[in-house]
Amino acid sequence: MSPSDRPTKNDRREEARAAAAALREKQAKAQARQRTIAIAALVAGLVVVGVLVAVILNQGKTSAGAQVTPEVSSARGGVVFDESGVVIPPADQDTTGDDGSTTAWPVNSGDTPVVSVYFDFMCPYCGQFETAVGPTLDELAASGEILLDSHPVSILDRFSAGTGFSTRSAAAAWAVAEGSPEHYTAFVEAMMAQQPAENTAGLSDEEIAAIATGVGVPQEVADGLADGTFTWWATQATDLASQDLGSLATPTVLIDGVKLDPSTTNYFDPETLKAAIAAAQG
Repeated sequence: MSPSDRPTKNDRREEARAAAAALREKQAKAQARQRTIAIAALVAGLVVVGVLVAVILNQGKTSAGAQVTPEVSSARGGVVFDESGVVIPPADQDTTGDDGSTTAWPVNSGDTPVVSVYFDFMCPYCGQFETAVGPTLDELAASGEILLDSHPVSILDRFSAGTGFSTRSAAAAWAVAEGSPEHYTAFVEAMMAQQPAENTAGLSDEEIAAIATGVGVPQEVADGLADGTFTWWATQATDLASQDLGSLATPTVLIDGVKLDPSTTNYFDPETLKAAIAAAQG
């Protein structure tokens, strides 16, 4: 190489600068990639944490401990009474007929019809029904002439100004049935006597508890009416009622599982209802 072909000092300096610039650019790109990977990993980690938190919270909402079924409830969500008071459901609640069909307890045991009543504490017609024929049904159950199958349900929360009164009151009824069953019918009667109007906030938890103690429910039971123990079951029992009936309106009355048609049977009239019950007895 001739002296004229050799890089000059300035050329070598420029080449060194270009090489250094290229190295810096390469390093900057590598660092940028590393930051991107780190941020992506952090975001993924936060997503995983968020999912885990959501799962944990959801498990808390639907845990077995929160899904409490009252001991006094039938598998279909009813509280059953005979002449001795509340009837604890049998271990096996299904009866198989000669034709292989299955009937859920309670069932007519020979000459004792099962009268099932579905009601919502916010339903004004349920209040009228309780006033008109509630005492008659209670007397028939106490005399052993019927099994009274009582179903507190919650379908009218939308008419309680966002307070969930239907669900709260149904859950309270279940708590009374479980903790003080001898006062259940009196509690239902008193709740209906002080029934709030639709499209109001309904009764407060404190007012419901006061009604309970007013009919003899022990204070320790009344104190637990608003703790939510049977909120899940109030909703579950309502879902079961909807499944069994196809569509759920209140009040609905069944005799031995057959729904009475209010257009042909005025079951708000005690004598008409008693005649329908007698006809079911054969």
